Amino acid sequence: MVKITFIQPDGSEQTVEAEPGMTVMETAKKALIDGIEAECGGACACATCHVYVEEAWREQVGPASPMEEDMLDFAFEVKPSSRLSCQIKVKPELDGLVVRVPEKQF
Repeated sequence: MVKITFIQPDGSEQTVEAEPGMTVMETAKKALIDGIEAECGGACACATCHVYVEEAWREQVGPASPMEEDMLDFAFEVKPSSRLSCQIKVKPELDGLVVRVPEKQF
């Protein structure tokens, strides 16, 4: 299992275990993480699973695809660390991943 820590806007943290092959969004929904709406169910058709990837993890997570970048145009307070959690596949190399949940999704 891969551990992922979600940090809420108030600084509270929740570390959950994720199965390789799932997405960070699927993991968040399964663990009932507040602030991850995922209205499109992971189809990269909305920006309601927006997260900020902590700087130390950005290289391992990789860049957003062009389609993901287009959807991020609809997200609230997009930053260089912004990603859609539905587009981040959980893999063993991401064990310890830390992401921040934005104050709001849209």
